[in-house]
Amino acid sequence: MITPQPGASLYEQIAAGLRADIVTGRLRPGQQLPSELRLQQENGVSRETARRAIAVLRNEGLAVVQRGHGVVVREQPEREDLVPPAGATVTIRMPTAEERALHDIPDGVPIFWVIAADGTATVYPGDRWQIRLTP
Repeated sequence: MITPQPGASLYEQIAAGLRADIVTGRLRPGQQLPSELRLQQENGVSRETARRAIAVLRNEGLAVVQRGHGVVVREQPEREDLVPPAGATVTIRMPTAEERALHDIPDGVPIFWVIAADGTATVYPGDRWQIRLTP
């Protein structure tokens, strides 16, 4: 049973616990997250609170709905280094629906929008790239 903590809602506390289980490997990629009903019963919360906790993880790109399996821990792809060219501007934002479809970006994953000095723009999915800064 979750004990309410000041400064964080119940759903955020439940999400934080599940996130910790994912980060530490207690919940592995492809493994099903606890159902809303189970989260309700174990934490003494409403169904809406349980649903919101799961939604947080989906919005963070840590979990996905898998048809026939419910909500599962998302496999995190290997990240490649992105070294922006000199004079480039890098913006991080959520992708449009078109960008998400074009680059196969799941919900909750931001993009790096890199605009080179010549004005050309390139999109890099945030779950597959990490910015490497050079001195």
